[in-house]
Amino acid sequence: MAMDKAVLTCAGLLLAYVEDLDDTFKDGRGDEVWLVEKLEPVWQEVGAELKSSGSLVNVGKMDATAYSGDLAYNYRGARTKDDIIEFANRVAGPVVRSLPSKQMFEHVVGRHNVLFVYIGGESPLKEKYIEVASELIVFTYFFSAAEDILPKEVTLQEIPSVAVFKDGTYFLYDEYRDGELSSWVNKERFLGYLAIDGFTLYELGETGKLVAIAVIDEKNPTEESTRYKALIHRLATEYRDHFSRDFQFGHMDGNDYINGLIMGEVAVPSIIVLNTSNDQYFLPDEPLETMEQLLHFINSVVDGSAQVSGPREFIHYTRAMAQGGDSMFQRAKRVAYNARSTVMSVFRSSPLLGCFLFGLPLGIISLMCYGICTAESDDGVEEAEVLKTEELAENRVNEEEEEEEGVDEGWRGGTELQGSGGEEEEEEEEEEEEEKEGEQQHEEKSSLDKKVD
Repeated sequence: MAMDKAVLTCAGLLLAYVEDLDDTFKDGRGDEVWLVEKLEPVWQEVGAELKSSGSLVNVGKMDATAYSGDLAYNYRGARTKDDIIEFANRVAGPVVRSLPSKQMFEHVVGRHNVLFVYIGGESPLKEKYIEVASELIVFTYFFSAAEDILPKEVTLQEIPSVAVFKDGTYFLYDEYRDGELSSWVNKERFLGYLAIDGFTLYELGETGKLVAIAVIDEKNPTEESTRYKALIHRLATEYRDHFSRDFQFGHMDGNDYINGLIMGEVAVPSIIVLNTSNDQYFLPDEPLETMEQLLHFINSVVDGSAQVSGPREFIHYTRAMAQGGDSMFQRAKRVAYNARSTVMSVFRSSPLLGCFLFGLPLGIISLMCYGICTAESDDGVEEAEVLKTEELAENRVNEEEEEEEGVDEGWRGGTELQGSGGEEEEEEEEEEEEEKEGEQQHEEKSSLDKKVD
């Protein structure tokens, strides 16, 4: 029972550090710094940690899309407590923090993996530096210092200058060589060698660099995977001056994300170079066992050809062919691949749900297609009816003509019969008259004979 009360008390304290905000938040915020998001239960842990550390950052939760202040920074890092707290403390203070002493300088260098420092007084370069810091404060720290607080090993070519401290050393900004300050800062805000995940790879896409990755399985390390990781790490540190402007180096645990990116299968362990700006990728033709082979492969990616190690009389050249890309064919392939991946993931997680979600619509579509293919169109029905009507009318006309022809023939036949019968009667009447005349003549002759006697 006591344990339950303790748990409830801790939960209540955690909730007390995160305030629910409404539409009146914008008007009543004033100049206070607020960290607003919806992340449970990490958000409660962030609120408790910031409160216990005495931070000036307040923590709340609300519909963040309904509010945007003059200085509202969107967090784009990993969703872990430590990363969120570091982001909150970074954006809560000045955009450019001042380093007043050597002790403070050594403290921030030891605390942060990457930090930028402006050295000098007021100048146009400082104005640009403050502008870049206001834009990229969500990613890294920006400081300013006088020349005398820097360690003796830091040698400046000119004053004012901008330097980045990382990987145990420092690198100076050269406007002629590096171009715009914002572009240089965006490229240099990463360590030379990183443990890369999907989010980091997405962020690296904004640098415009190629990303050379050793794909390994950290849970089941092998001699080959250890060698690949060591080769990439050596390349990042020993050859930084040669490749840092064009390449970012690191390793990735597992090949799931890479497989989805290239829409294929990458062996584990292996080395791959990604061009995140256009989705191209490069794979070596053979296993890379030495630093010389890795150097030749990297060079072939940069300039298209590289000298392969071997006896002097057998030296030849190879070319790293780019695969993938963002052509129309690759985009269509990407759509099909994503659809297939979605369907497969649904069936793996819940086969019955997958059958219902995809089987039912497919069945309905199939029935509709069958009905469309087998049913006669309205135009076809009307044409058939018209043809049938015309055929019936034509048959009626033919029958009427045949009947009329039969009547005419019968009338003509009857007329001929009547004509032949009349002629026969006339002949009979003539014969009877002739007989009567003969009889009269005979009687007259007989009477004359009697008179003579």
